[in-house]
Amino acid sequence: MAALAVIACFGMYALGYIVYSRYLAARLFSLRPEAVTPAHALSDGIDYVPTSRPVLFGHHFASITGLSPMLGPAIAVIWGWLPAMLWVVLGAILVGCVHDFGALTLSVRARGMSIGVVAEKIIGVRAKTLLHALIFFGVALAMGVFAYVVAVLFSPEMYPQSAVPSAVILILALVIGWLVRRRGMHRGRLVAAAFVVVLFTVLLSDRFPLHWDSVSGWIWVLLVYAFLASVLPVWSLLQPRDFLNALLLYLGLGLTYLGFFVLRPEFAAPAVELRPVGAPSMFPFVFIVIACGAASGFHALVASGTTSKQLNRETDARLIGYGGMLGESLLGLAAVLACTAGFTSREAWAGHYATWDAAQGLPSKMSAFIEGCTRFVSQPGVPEEEARTLIAVVVVSFALTTLDSATRLLRYNIEEIGQTLRFGPLGNRYLSSALAVGAIAFFAFYEIDGRSAGLALWQLFGSTNQLLAGLALLVVALYLIQRRRPSLPYLLPMLFMMITTLTAMSLKLADYAREKQITLLVLGAIISLIALWLVVEAVLALNRYRREGPVQSMDLD
Repeated sequence: MAALAVIACFGMYALGYIVYSRYLAARLFSLRPEAVTPAHALSDGIDYVPTSRPVLFGHHFASITGLSPMLGPAIAVIWGWLPAMLWVVLGAILVGCVHDFGALTLSVRARGMSIGVVAEKIIGVRAKTLLHALIFFGVALAMGVFAYVVAVLFSPEMYPQSAVPSAVILILALVIGWLVRRRGMHRGRLVAAAFVVVLFTVLLSDRFPLHWDSVSGWIWVLLVYAFLASVLPVWSLLQPRDFLNALLLYLGLGLTYLGFFVLRPEFAAPAVELRPVGAPSMFPFVFIVIACGAASGFHALVASGTTSKQLNRETDARLIGYGGMLGESLLGLAAVLACTAGFTSREAWAGHYATWDAAQGLPSKMSAFIEGCTRFVSQPGVPEEEARTLIAVVVVSFALTTLDSATRLLRYNIEEIGQTLRFGPLGNRYLSSALAVGAIAFFAFYEIDGRSAGLALWQLFGSTNQLLAGLALLVVALYLIQRRRPSLPYLLPMLFMMITTLTAMSLKLADYAREKQITLLVLGAIISLIALWLVVEAVLALNRYRREGPVQSMDLD
């Protein structure tokens, strides 16, 4: 049963990319191989750098992945394997991939600017300001939590053996970037040699785990790293490091699925569980809990932030945008399998997912994913301890990738805010990066009721993230309407995302009011009002389009 379900999912992925993405590329966006992309027109050797498809795919894939496609399904399977699997697969094909592809294409046609600036060109100045505020809050909050989570994962009680391989990847990336850029050496040979070193380090890491029992110390190290990654040219760290990380994930995913088909386990979880103990209703919360892996507004920031500035040819957007999200969905599907078929019995699964509170803790989520994947990876002959270390390094590496890419994205957001305010100093990448890191540090260190601000406010991130996805879909839909192109592939997912997310937010606001959680209530209400305001601005823009007639050019300049 489980193997047949996965084969069916693979078939849907193939149809989605071969048929649906080709339709989007040709009929909606008319991608042009001869178009001059911002990477060429604005090439500066720092942010705007023309990049080959394999390297840029690795960067984009690694940047959008992070922890979320592993952690979201690890909670959502409490409602059963079927709802989680359907949303991960169909949500990606019809919503997430469509969202990422559209955000990337529009940004490329707007000089590589963020989704906020794209919204200004399509909706108006107020839309840009509102989105900038939403993006700043969402990214700073999420990365504050990521910094805290990675620091916890490095602690002796969790996976200290992952620290040294993660550091080795960063050092090797810097060496590769310098040798390729300054010495003209062959990238492929260098990456192949570095990947062998990484694997060797992973195999030996159990023998020299880095035992540093200071979560705050690790957070400071991560913040310094994020600052450096934000100000350094993309060729020096981000591109080679993301490519190495992507290779690591390809290996981990390949071994996971190979082991799954060798083992051919059955689902230990029920197909559907309508009333788990302590859990909210399946609708709409399964769509909020599983964000990355199915659909995520954060991806629009990556697509319109770092990726659009490196796209070599406009036609590459199909593989990078749509295909990259399919890759993340494959990871989300692996997480569903690890947290359902990865358990040895129904009793073991029921014990782990006895209550909603028990399933939500970080150790619980991490152990469900890592131990399930370890069971699969060990089937082709990989020793169990090495398999566990490999999966742990994959988890940490992708959290780090998202942390440094998102810091750069936050820097771009602050620079654009400076342009709106006509405050020139914010255009300095060192100052804007320092402000970005400061905002992340606030959510990592500041405490609310004895917990880090990021963790205390994390309940708002899922809804904020999905609202961003709905709003990005809305921007693309208006772009298509303005040009008299088919818009239903974006309007329908936008309506679905907005309805489910606003419903979830309304239910949570009622909970916050009943529990007298004033901070969450006020912030949640502000986020909801910003989303509704943007919808009103979009309706006003639609009325303008009807009066002014269609726009002929596909570009946004």
